[in-house]
Amino acid sequence: MDEKPAKRIAAFIEPLRVEPGSRVDLAKDFDARYKARSLTKKHGVELLGATTALLADHQARLAAQDTYGVLVCLQALDAGGKDGTIRHVMSGVNPQGVKVSSFKVPSAEELGHDYLWRYARRLPARGEIGIFNRSHYEEVLVVRVHPENLDRQRLPPSAKAESVWDRRFREINDWEHYLSDNGFKVVKIFLNVSKEEQRKRFLKRIDVPEKNWKFSASDVRERRYWDDYQRAFSEMLSATSTRWAPWYVIPADRKWFARLCAGAVLVHTLIDIAPQYPTVGARKRKELLDVRRQLEDEWSPSLSSGRPSPSVSS
Repeated sequence: MDEKPAKRIAAFIEPLRVEPGSRVDLAKDFDARYKARSLTKKHGVELLGATTALLADHQARLAAQDTYGVLVCLQALDAGGKDGTIRHVMSGVNPQGVKVSSFKVPSAEELGHDYLWRYARRLPARGEIGIFNRSHYEEVLVVRVHPENLDRQRLPPSAKAESVWDRRFREINDWEHYLSDNGFKVVKIFLNVSKEEQRKRFLKRIDVPEKNWKFSASDVRERRYWDDYQRAFSEMLSATSTRWAPWYVIPADRKWFARLCAGAVLVHTLIDIAPQYPTVGARKRKELLDVRRQLEDEWSPSLSSGRPSPSVSS
């Protein structure tokens, strides 16, 4: 790939990246309304089309090379735009190479295992892009804001000590480091929506009949914990943005800009992997040329005119 587009994409997403080791205050450090100053919605939609084309090309190479896998962790508050982001960013890729997993309230079977078990079962294979619509970070977000969920995990007393969150941060970092060392890139995207924009989206879900199915009263009840979530997100971003798996905080109040940013982050990861179509050796190449000659020898003038060849049975 030309180095210029790669450098432009890297520069575009750099303001969104959480510097590993930095201390994040989400409300102060990241503006949910931010967008690139000179970018219009029309231009942004055009760029998203170009980004999805790049993504489709690199995904095909990733699948053919069959060496690396990519895990996308997508986090957001309710109405943050996760589903729409997946739908628009992944619109041009081969669905056979993409696997989306959504994580709801854990089942009885899942609660009978360690907290990372259900996520490990859904990891992508080599050559695949796996998307976690909500991810293992729920275990330091929702579970932290609602500690009664920690009790449901039936942990021994020593595992529920005050340091449980610091320990989980360390365990998650170690797990992602292990995945990275084994050829699975971890892409972490947080769609940062403002409280006012979330309110407007909830109202739209009520007012527009086609969106009624999306509305849940429990989502609105969660708004009472807004400040708690902001603190939990800030600590999560501070503790788990690492060199091998950095976080990207994407301003999500403008859906078109959020989708463009998410696509750019994913394309940047694939460009960094630089997957290539496998090449064949001399012996395989000779075999292909022999087969090509056989196929050419089967050609008949009558086939080119659309009439069936006498040598071909019906």
